[in-house]
Formats: sequence, structure tokens, C-alpha cells
Amino acid sequence: MAMRCIAIDDEPLALRQISGYIGKIPFLELVATFSSAVMAQEWLANNETDLIFVDINMPDMTGVEFVQSLDAKSMVIFTTAYAEYAIEGFKLSAIDYLLKPFGLQDITRASEKALSLYELLQLQGQLGGDNPQDDGSAESTEEGVLSVHADRKTHLVKMSNIVYLESAGEYVRLHLTDGTSLVTLFRLKNMESELQSSQFMRVHRSYIINLSHISGYTKGRVFLSNDDYVPIGENYKEQFLNYVNNAQ
Repeated sequence: MAMRCIAIDDEPLALRQISGYIGKIPFLELVATFSSAVMAQEWLANNETDLIFVDINMPDMTGVEFVQSLDAKSMVIFTTAYAEYAIEGFKLSAIDYLLKPFGLQDITRASEKALSLYELLQLQGQLGGDNPQDDGSAESTEEGVLSVHADRKTHLVKMSNIVYLESAGEYVRLHLTDGTSLVTLFRLKNMESELQSSQFMRVHRSYIINLSHISGYTKGRVFLSNDDYVPIGENYKEQFLNYVNNAQ
């Protein structure tokens, strides 16, 4: 089933471009487009969507103000021509932000992140209950190996093969070096205690990275060896920078 999505941008050319890209992504269904956040707000009063692509810098209502006004918990991907707005987006728990000009590969990667969370939420609904508890779905066994319960079986995962871990509510997604991922019923804070502290670092409330897979960093991002990146949270920035400076 495709995720229903809408796109909002006050620039006609940008709106046509993102609409065209969405049409090329098979797991997305574009159900409406809007040239203003106010129009989208009125539409959402009587309609539902799974994912929202919204420009940040708009005249009538900014994308940030729009998202703050939402009652529904739709996933959000911000689009912007200004990199400094990224931090605001992550503070609102946005899935990602796309820096203009972006291409099909960029929007596909951001949409795949949304799909991962969408699948997790669907799984949570199938399991039943709104607040599942940790069921011992992950634990360290021998040195350097993590035992992870996922997909109805136990996986023995070498910690060196974990690029980063991503929180999605009561679940954790492990992103691995071979491009695959595992989803397990476990809180990130509890997963953190099972990892080797010298090898992993929490850089955001929703992300733990494998330090050996860092390929670069900017003011608000850490780039990883699988060509992905994660945000650096304000509360974790000092610790991360201390590590980088000492490693040089």
C-alpha cells in the first residue's frame, strides 16, 4: 500500500518539480498539492495524509508554523533553500529536510526513511496495544556480537557491521553495512547499554552511531560510510566534537 502524501510550496516551479519526483516513487501516492500552507491546513481539516512535503520559507505561514499547528501526527519532510533551517526541522522531529536544489535520489532517500517509520507504525498496530514494552529483543552475547530478535528469529549481528541505530518510538532500526536493516522491539536508551561504549556514541535523541563508520561531519550532521547521515542534537554536540578533536 502506497503512502498518501501532499506537497506544499509557494513557488510553482518547485511544486511541479517535487510533484514530478513523487510520481516516480512507487510507494508514494500524491493526493494533493498546495501553493500555501493555509490552503493545506484547510484541506487537512477534512482529510488525512501519511506524509507531508512542505517548504519552510513561505509568506503566509512558514513551514515550521504549519507543522506546529498540526493536530494529526503526519510525517513531515521539509524542503528549503536555506541550510540553517535544518535544525528547526529536526527539533520538530521531521523525517528529513531536502536542501534545494535537490534531485530524485535525494527525495527518494528521504522518502525511504518515511517508509521505514510507516512500516514500523504498521507493525506496532499489528502487534496490538499503544505502549509495547521491551521484550528482551536485543542483548549482547560474546564480545562484539549483538543478539537481535527480529522477523520472528534471532539474528547474531557483529557490532562492527552496525552503521547506526535509529529510534522509532518503541522500536529500534539497526542499519547495517550490507545495506539491510533490522527492526526490533526495544527502546534506544536500553539498546545503548548493550553496545560497546568505546565503539558507539549517541549523537541525537533518536540516533546512535558507530564511530568507526564516520565519513565526515558538518555543523548539524554526521555523514556515515553507507552514504547516509544523521542529525547531531544540541545536547550531544559537545561530546561529539570532543571525540572528533581528540581523534585527530
